[in-house]
Amino acid sequence: MRRLIVLALVIAVAGCSGQPTSRPVLKYTAIPDQNTTELIAKFAPLSAHLGQVLGVPVEYVPARDYQASVEMFRNGDVHFAWFGGLTGVQARAAVPGAKAIAQGSDDPTYFSYFICNASAGLEPGETFPFAIKDLAFTFGSESSTSGRLMPEYFIKENTGQSPPEFFSQPIGFSGSHDKTCELVEAGRYQAGVVNFKVFDQRIAAGMTDSTKVEVIWQTPRYADYNFTAHPAIETVFGAGFTGRLQQALVAIDDPALLRALPRDRLIPASDEEYAGIEAVARDLGMLR
Repeated sequence: MRRLIVLALVIAVAGCSGQPTSRPVLKYTAIPDQNTTELIAKFAPLSAHLGQVLGVPVEYVPARDYQASVEMFRNGDVHFAWFGGLTGVQARAAVPGAKAIAQGSDDPTYFSYFICNASAGLEPGETFPFAIKDLAFTFGSESSTSGRLMPEYFIKENTGQSPPEFFSQPIGFSGSHDKTCELVEAGRYQAGVVNFKVFDQRIAAGMTDSTKVEVIWQTPRYADYNFTAHPAIETVFGAGFTGRLQQALVAIDDPALLRALPRDRLIPASDEEYAGIEAVARDLGMLR
């Protein structure tokens, strides 16, 4: 009995010591530019790796759509996020103190493909494909940099018209790059625009038939994807943790850990690199 009383006292003292019973979880999300279910599995290795390197539990939280990822970040539901250029600018504008910390090695010089169903009979070219004017055309997500923002900018720059003015048929929004590829291949839309990485990856994997869908134009280059860190990281995990997270991301040398992005490696990023994206977003009314 005496031993039980002593044990109870030890437990009571420990419970009143004020020490946390569990460590905070480092949570992150990503814009669902690919199949959401597949992304959950693909991000698992990255979460495990970061948890080991940083010494804290790390959890990937899937986002319903592009804007949901921004809202999760704005509300502090996640501590960092893999954004496109536009969603990154929107998130940093909504959360003072947030900053871009890492990007893919190709992201400073990203580009999009205008693709077309082979039945349309259009030939690939180095100049803007004006012949798409009379085709059924789809963007990706309404908040996608490579699937909407920059393509819309290049359409306006080349034609002097906004997409609704330029196209003779109503334009669509597929929701993701994967879906755009599927819709164009199926002929539900005759043409569309996707980011080059997703398209090239789908062709290589046999997920998109290159005899049915072809690239007819490659856009000029622009800055795009990035990991953006929430300022709450420094409060929850301690001063300097954002720098540790950046170092952990940039130090990854195993492409398999970055398969969800998909990137071979990451490099440091800064907000200044996305000033052009911010200017275009404001000009097109996509950033308040």
